[in-house]
Amino acid sequence: MPFFEPIEKIDPKHLDLERARKSLREELEAIDFYQERIDATNDESLKKILAHNMNEEKEHTAMLIEWIRKNDQTQDKMFEEHD
Repeated sequence: MPFFEPIEKIDPKHLDLERARKSLREELEAIDFYQERIDATNDESLKKILAHNMNEEKEHTAMLIEWIRKNDQTQDKMFEEHD
C-alpha cells in the first residue's frame, strides 16, 4: 500500500483505517466480479455457487463497514445522518 507521507509520521490508528478501507474497496470489487459472472453464465449450478460466494463478500463488506464505524466517529455520524 503506497503512502504519500512518510509512514513513520502516520498514526497507527489511521494505518488500520486505511487497511480497512482498502479491504472494503476490494470486497466491493469482488462483488461486482461475481455479479458479472452470474449474469454471464447459463449454468444454474455455477450461478448458485457464484451467488453464494458473492454473498460471502457482502458479509465481509458489512463486517468492514461496522469496524470502520466503530473506529471513525465522523464516518459513523455520516452513516447515521444518511440512514
